[in-house]
Formats: sequence, structure tokens, C-alpha cells
Amino acid sequence: MRDFVHLHLHTEYSLLDGACRIQPLVKKARELNMHSLAITDHGAMYGVIDFYKACKKEGIKPILGCEVYTAQRTIRDRDPKFDSDQGHLVLLAKNNKGYQNLMKLISIGFTEGFYYKPRIDYDLLEQYHEGLIALSSCLAGDIPQKILKRDFEGAKNLALKLNSIMGQGNFYLELQHNDIPEQKTVNEELVRISRETGIPLIATNDVHFINKEDARSQEILICIQTGKTLDDADRLMFESDQVYLKSPEEMWEHFKAWPEALENTVRVAEQCNVEIEFGHLHLPKYDVPDGRDPFEYLKGLCLEGFEKLYGKNDDLLERLNYELSVIRDMGYVDYFLIVWDFIKYARDNGIMVGPGRGSAAGSMVSYCLGITKVDPIKYNLLFERFLNPERISMPDIDIDFCYERRQEVIDYVIHKYGEDRVAQIITFGTMAARAAVRDVGRVLGIPYNEVDRIAKLIPMTQGHHISIEEAIELNPELKTLYDSVPRVKELLDTARILEGMPRHVSTHAAGVVISSEPITNFVPLYKNEDLVSTQFPMTTLEELGMLKMDFLGLRTITVIRDTVDLVKSSRGIEIDIDNIDYDEKAVYEMIGRGETAGIFQLESRGMTAFMKELQPGNLEDIIAGISLYRPGPMDQIPRYIQNKRNPDKITYITPKLEPILNVTYGCMVYQEQVMQIFRDLAGYSLGRSDLVRRAMSKKKKDVMDAERQNFVYGSCDENGNVLIPGAIRNGISEEAAHRIFDEMIDFASYAFNKSHAAAYAYVGYQTAWLKYHYPVEFMAALINSYMGSLSKVSQYVMECRKMGIKVLPPDINESAGAFSVKGNAIRFGLSAIKHVGTTFVDNIIKEREMNGPFKSFVDFCERMEGKDLNKRTLENLIKSGAFDLFGIYRSKLMTNFEKVLERIAQKRKNMIAGQMSLFDAAYSNSSDDGSVTLDWPDMEEYDYRHLLAMEKETMGLYISGHPLNEYKEIIKEIVNVYSYDFEVSEEEEIGETRLTDGQFARIAGIISDIKTISTKNNRMMAFVMIEDLYGQVEVIVFPKILEASARILAMDNLVVVEGNISVKENESPKILANRIIPLSSVSGHASASSGNSEKSHSLGNSAGENKSDYNAVNSQGKGIIKVLFDENISEDKRAQALALMRRFEGNDRALVYIDNANRPSLKFNTKISSALLSELKKLVGSDHVKVM
Repeated sequence: MRDFVHLHLHTEYSLLDGACRIQPLVKKARELNMHSLAITDHGAMYGVIDFYKACKKEGIKPILGCEVYTAQRTIRDRDPKFDSDQGHLVLLAKNNKGYQNLMKLISIGFTEGFYYKPRIDYDLLEQYHEGLIALSSCLAGDIPQKILKRDFEGAKNLALKLNSIMGQGNFYLELQHNDIPEQKTVNEELVRISRETGIPLIATNDVHFINKEDARSQEILICIQTGKTLDDADRLMFESDQVYLKSPEEMWEHFKAWPEALENTVRVAEQCNVEIEFGHLHLPKYDVPDGRDPFEYLKGLCLEGFEKLYGKNDDLLERLNYELSVIRDMGYVDYFLIVWDFIKYARDNGIMVGPGRGSAAGSMVSYCLGITKVDPIKYNLLFERFLNPERISMPDIDIDFCYERRQEVIDYVIHKYGEDRVAQIITFGTMAARAAVRDVGRVLGIPYNEVDRIAKLIPMTQGHHISIEEAIELNPELKTLYDSVPRVKELLDTARILEGMPRHVSTHAAGVVISSEPITNFVPLYKNEDLVSTQFPMTTLEELGMLKMDFLGLRTITVIRDTVDLVKSSRGIEIDIDNIDYDEKAVYEMIGRGETAGIFQLESRGMTAFMKELQPGNLEDIIAGISLYRPGPMDQIPRYIQNKRNPDKITYITPKLEPILNVTYGCMVYQEQVMQIFRDLAGYSLGRSDLVRRAMSKKKKDVMDAERQNFVYGSCDENGNVLIPGAIRNGISEEAAHRIFDEMIDFASYAFNKSHAAAYAYVGYQTAWLKYHYPVEFMAALINSYMGSLSKVSQYVMECRKMGIKVLPPDINESAGAFSVKGNAIRFGLSAIKHVGTTFVDNIIKEREMNGPFKSFVDFCERMEGKDLNKRTLENLIKSGAFDLFGIYRSKLMTNFEKVLERIAQKRKNMIAGQMSLFDAAYSNSSDDGSVTLDWPDMEEYDYRHLLAMEKETMGLYISGHPLNEYKEIIKEIVNVYSYDFEVSEEEEIGETRLTDGQFARIAGIISDIKTISTKNNRMMAFVMIEDLYGQVEVIVFPKILEASARILAMDNLVVVEGNISVKENESPKILANRIIPLSSVSGHASASSGNSEKSHSLGNSAGENKSDYNAVNSQGKGIIKVLFDENISEDKRAQALALMRRFEGNDRALVYIDNANRPSLKFNTKISSALLSELKKLVGSDHVKVM
């Protein structure tokens, strides 16, 4: 068979251009009996490691390369007239030196040569050409471009130049066959150049997709990239459907006139032999003082910390020595010293550090070094969950820093280890299922409403992305549409091809890599704005042996720091936050009352309700709460609470489980408990226990069947020596052993890392302790941390009022820049007033410190004149009430402040002109001491609502009152969502999403903004901003509702909005309005409205509303209904049952189990009622419905 190798190929990592998914691509190459294959993505090497591994797995030689962009002149030139276009050149690595040079070239393209694209030039190529082969590329290549411009001599000279740079036999003229007319011309001239110069020819196909029929998907991909539709006449079009992975036979047919061009592909492939080394560590060395041995230095530090923490304890010292020996044997001594060093730097420089997070909290070495603050002995945390001697993997220590000063620590690391050895880490944004459907639908020109409806039929589940394929199987309605509507089938099939493809790159929020050598020796670099990051993601870096660390900026750490500082400044009390009492009953009682606003990990509505039910009494309860309040383990919550309340009723399958599970009242909650069960009941090592736990979580049946045998019966070697004793040898019955193993399998995928939960609980308790003992300081610090978020500031200001803490308006003599503590009240910060810059605020504070408080408004203006004071700033200070202390109406100040500024300016000019003595004698607007005076006009103050509106305008929220205050009690009764429900806290990574798509919502508030647009049908629709007591929510009002509500929709009107919540990827949730009425009409009128579903309401303003009609929706009790669809329930009945449950809108939870009684396939909100249960039981049978 005649041979051929594809040497010019674009994968999915030629972002939104290449449509070759790596795994299917390599499998197709294997089907075509290809022994070698190249990757040459545009300008970057994002996918080379994935490609390398996939090829190796299939027995194909991977050839690593890149189609680089070449600068028109040099990489330093950036004139749009000459340098906005780039050429193309294919580079392939012959050996590891070439691979290293390729990484350096690509890195320089991003870090130094970026102008529209990452560019290199021929001088750079000459510097880093060793070990590389170059091909002249496609029609966009520099040589083909000269040919197309009829510059044959220029093309020939450039070919000779490249041949000289690369060295004889390392440069090829690239022929392609793609039915593009210009390609024929280029091919003819390239053959001529080859004849005249002796430079060899090579055949490629510039592969962009796998199969010929994928050409349409490629077109759609390009439309997504460029924001076009297939119907756009001016869209960027791929001019050929021939650039697919052709077989060798097809390529020989196309290039039979130039057999040497085909044979050269095989010669090049034979020359390319890059070998990537995985698992070899490239850790930097820590510079140990006085040339001491690093291990002995680490051990000394640990023993010093051990003595302070544990005193003399030989048993615990044995564990410390064990951990140290594992760290030494695995080669991670320098790793721990590096982490210890930058944490020490942070603490020495007053940068607050968190207690650690993740499995590192299970390490005694970490605790003794001060890397973590959670005692692993007290909370029974396991070292092997962090570092397993039986599983070679990089340790992972994630550190939280004060988010305002995190960059200082990163800068320290860069300075210490070298700028060329430290980089941040890339991440790839991929096309999720719903997003892929929406993008493809837009490109195909399918109406938005239809696409949106189909996209929303794909379930969204926290922690698991349901694919389009899974959704079609899970959702009967989607499957019916897919099978019966051709347009829907095309939409989903195309989206399925593109789903999961990388869409864009960004920089990981926390990841930093530190290398023993310049990073470009191992990894190419990417630059986004000023951030340099690796082109490989975190998991790939770990495989390559690179040291990855997470420098996390956690807002809560800053809140703790600021609270401690405020307590010191306001009360003179020093708090050592790491040594507070973690068993204080009153703090747990506060949490149990649901007073959790601002408490880390515990403030979400669901978690607050859980804490009220749980009534935690110690930190173990908080740790368990954080671990349980997630999809999956939530099913254990009722049992956990029941057992906590009735400890005498707790039963264990075997008494040997009690020491492991007693801390969680007989419930299996933690991964560490699974590991302990394997160790204590069956005699596993903790290392092997961790391996089995990981396999369990992945549900690997063959592994689990083997481990069941080991767990129950044990295992021996060929000589009969016992390797694993097994549970039976340990006195546990066979039946009990199987039951325990089954329970572990059920829970292993949901079990949480206790070390991580313990570290979070530690921080959560610290915030609760501060809130309980120093509520004013804590709330001030909390509000300051959210100064840029109007809704969060509003929410916490309201919380202050609930707590009896006054939030005082700004005061020009008392306010600091930030919110500050004044006795038992919080004073609004001057920097939080719009258009009052921090420099001006600093000037105000300096002036007060130097010359005392301001005596009057005029005194302020005179003393601050020339210190960044301007009209807009002064106006906003007046409107905010900052000058109210002087007893002059804001109306008078607003009318006359410009006149005051003018007189002060005139006075200064006169002083400069030396006219003061004569002029001032007759100047009636100056006092005896020479200051400007003013007779304030006699006028009324603005009305109350006007004053409130000014506060809102300048501070973003109402301070002295709120337009909704008189309706506060009514609002509490009628609404079922508030604005803060539409936000997800950055720390709320544990817990369910508050809002679900399509959920019924009723909100009350003031109209703060209205924008109208015209639809395609020339009807008006509106985007309305509704502000409630806590923040703002966007409401979309479609034409029909807008027409019915037009007279109500005006700025500052108080309204009630009913509708359905719209949840989309990467967007804040919104409300799609179904009905809008005046808030004033809600009180004191009767209505026949049922209040149960948006479908039962008429549009527009009804004759009256009855508050009791709304109460059903705002039910505080949250029930759970479980429904099983097994093989006895037909598709038709399943669809009817789902529609029925969705029709009953409410806050109860529906869990639908489809053909699997162990795990729910669908979760959504419903309203449990006798009517629902009656209909549901008729449809599926009472034995398939369970209410909790």
C-alpha cells in the first residue's frame, strides 16, 4: 500500500476554526491505517499533549508542530498600514531540541510579538531553527502570497532564504489540493521554484475537519467565531469542503503527478521523534540557609512547631516522622519548604493567610509548619488523603490570602525564583450543551424562542454537565422533538459535534506554576493583557511534573482581617483569631437561630434553614453540615438530624463502625470515613484505601467486583501469605461485610473531603465568632468588602437594621474613606459616594487631621479648594447628606454651592493680585477673619422622596429611609424572591442553586430604570430594572405585557411583578414578566385570583388583590417529592407526569428517578398539594411516589 502522512492539521485547539476533536480524529486515523499524524494548530500549542497521549494510546506516532504566524516585517513593528496581516508557516519538531525551540518561538510570539496574532519573524526563526522542519504552508503563507501577487522572483528568493535558515533538507514547498482556483496557480509556481532551486515538495491537506460531511459543522463553527449566520452574504466562508482527513489512497490520487511530494511526508515523519517525559518532577530547589540539608531543615522546622502545638507526645511524633519520611521519599521536601517560605513572607508582612483548604489540612507536617491551622489529630484527618505513598501524584496545597494583597505574595515568588520560572495557568472555556445549542440555533437562523425552549430541555445539574446525548435519553419531550422534527434533529446533531470544544482561553484565577528551569524548556507560554500564563492547563502541567500552587484571594479572609483591625482601633482590643474559643456555646446558638448573614459557607437561604434544623453544637456539626449540603449527600440530612436528636436510636451494622461513624451520628459523610472502614474493618493500608475510594467514586465495576472480594474475604499471594486480611477474618459476618461495601459504593461518589470541609468550617466559625462578639465591626468590614456590589451592600445594610445596628449617613467630619465604626453604629464611607475619588477623600482626612473638623460648609469649600475639589464632587456630597451636620437644608446648598465656589475663587485671585487690603475693606461677602460668607436664601427643604432619591443617586442605596418602608410588611407576605436570590456568592461553591429556570417568581420594588426596544415585528418590548429593599433585578417585559402595563411602567413607580425566572449560562438570572401591578393595589382589596400559578392570573391591573392569595407561594416549609419512572411507566405517562409536576409552581423539590432508583435524574421545583399527589398517583401508581 502506498504510504502518506498528514503533516498539516488543525484540531479543536485552533479555537473556533479547527473542528477536529482529538479523540475521534486519532481513532479515524487508526481506521485509515495511518502510522503517523501531525498537529499544527494556529499560532499556539494548546493541544499538543492531549494529541500526543491520544496518538500513543492508538499506536500512532505523534508529530508535534504549529502553524505559526509570521510578521510582515519584524515582531517589533506594529503599524496597522503594514503589519496588521500575518503570513503562515508550518513548523514541525524533529526531536526534543526542536520541540523546545518550538515552545520558545510560540512563547515569544505571545509575550513579545503579539499584534492581532502571536507573531514570529525570520530573525527569531534563525535563532531557534535547530531541530525544526518548515513547510511553506497554505495560501496564507508568505511564499504563496508572493506568487498570488505575481512576484515569482520574490517567492523564489524567500524560499531560498527559508531553506538557508532551516538548513538543507529541513524546508519543503507545500502543495495542496482543495478545489480553490488560486491553489492550482500556487502549486504550478511552487513546482517551478522546486525545479529551479532543488527545494523539495511536500503534499498536505490543511485538515480542518475529520469527515467530508463535517464541512457544514466547520462553517457553523466559523459563523460562531465571527458572529454571523449562514444566511449572511458577507460571512467569512471556508472555500473548500476538501480539507478533511483524507485517506492515503485519496491523497495519492490527487498528487499522482508529484509522487515525491507524497513520499516526502513519510520521510519527514520518520525524522520526527519527539518523546515527552511524564511524571519527572521539575521542582525548584529551596535555598536553605547556611547550605544545610533541605530535609534536615524541614524536619527541624516541623519539630519546632510540633513542640509548640503538642508538647511531648511520642505517639504523635511517630506520625510526624512517618509523614516526613513519605515527603522525603516522594521528593517533595523542597515543595513544602517553598510553601512554608511564601506563607511566612505573607505573615511577616501583615498579609492575612487562611487556615488552608483541601486535603492539605490532613497533614501534620503542614500543621506544624503553620501552612494550615486545623489540627488533623483533633478532627481525625488523614494524611493519605493528601499525599498517598501508593499513588504517585503531586501534593496540592491551596492557600487563601487576603484578596487585596494576594498579588504581593505572587510578586514575592516571582522575585525569588525568577520571572522566567513563574507563570500563571491557562484555562479553556468550552461550549457547554445549552450554549452549543443556542450558538448553533443562531447560526442556522432558527427563531430565538424555539432555540431557547429546546436548550432549556437539557437539564442543568450542579457538579455534572449533562451532555446533549444524555439529555435526549433523559428527557422524553426532547427525545420526541429530536425524533419527529428534522430542524431540531439538525440543531442537536450539529451542537453535539461542537459541544465541549474549547471556545476561548483565559487565565486561572489562582493557579501559579513554579519551575526549576525557564518554563519554556517544558511548556509554551501565552499572554493575556499583562498576565503571562502557560499554554497547558493545570492537569497537564501536573502530568509533566510541574509544581502547581493555588494562590487564592478569599474575600472572607479580608473581612476577618478588617474586623480584627476595626476592633483594635475602636475598642483597643487585640484579637488572635487563630486562638479563639472554638467551642463557644453562644456562637453555635446564634447559628442555630439562623442569624447567619455574612457567615462564610452558612449564609445561603438553604444552608441557613439547614442550620436552624440541625442546631449545631460544635465544629464537627459545622464540618458535617458543609459536607452534607450538596446534591447527593442531601438525602442523608434527615437521617443525620434524626440521629443527632436521638443518639440512643443510632444502630451500626457492626460495632466496629461506631468509632469511625460516631462523630457523624452513624451516617457515612466523609471520604476519610470510607478509607478508615477499609483500614479498620478489612486491614487495608490507608494508601490502598485511598486508591479504592477513588475507584469507587468513578463506579468502575470490574475494579469494584475485585475489591468486594478483597474487602469481604481478603487476599493472599501465591504462597498463601495474607496480603489483605478482609472483614471476615476481622470477625465481621459475610452478610454484614457485603452490606457495608454496598453502602460505601452508594455513597463514595458523594462523600466529601473532610479536610476541606474542616478548613472551611474553621473560617466559618471565625466569622460567626466575630459577628457574635463584635457585630458592629464585623458588619462594617463585611460591607466594605462589597463596596463595588450595590445589591450586597444593600442586603447587609438591611441586615444591620435587623440586628439593631444603625447605619448613619456620610458625615464630612466623621466619615472615613470606608464604612467605619462609631460607637454602636456604622458610618457611611465617603469613598462609597459616587464621583468622590479616593485621592480627594484622602485629602479631606489629611485636612481634618492637620487643621481640625470643618466648621461650616463654606469652611470646607475654602479649605479644600485647590485639593481636587470640583463641582460634581461637591454636588454629590451635598446630595448624600454629608453636610447635614451644619444644619443647612440640602435645597439651600444645592441652590448656592456654585456661588460659594465662585466667591472663593475670586478671593484667591484677589489675594494673588495683592488687592486684599483695599478690596476686602469694602467686600460685603467676607467675615472679619477674611473667610467668605453667604446669606442663605429662605427656602423649603426638598420633600422626603426627593431627599431619598438624591441618596440613591449618589450612594446607590437609600440610607435615611426607603420608598418601600411603608409596604415592608405587605412585601414580606406576598413575595417569594428577593434580589439577593439572583446572586450566587463567590464563596457559595457548596449548596444548591437558589433559582431554577422557569420557576415562578413574584417580586415587589421600585422601577429604577426602563429601556425599550423595537422587535422584528415593530412592537415595543422593555428591559426594566426593579429595585427591592436589597438590590436590583432585571425584568424582561415582552410586547403583550408591555401594552397591558404601559401606564404602570414609569420611573420611581412601586410595582409587583410576577413571572418566570430565566436562567442562562454566563448570565445573571432574570424575570420574564407575566403580570405587573401597582404595589399600592395589593393591600386591602379582594381578588378571586388563586395565587397558585402564573397561568391563573389575568394580565394588567386587576380590580383588587388579596394578600392571602400570595401566601401559598411563599410557604417556608420545603417538602421533597420523589417519583420513580421504571420500565412499567410508559414514555407517554412519563411526559404527562413531568408536565403535571412542573404545572404546580412552588418551593418544594421534585426528584425524578428515571430507570434507576439510586440516583435522581431530574431535579426541579414544584408545589406539593393533594391535587398534585392524587393526579400523580393515578398516572404512575402510589408505589412510585414518595413524599418526604
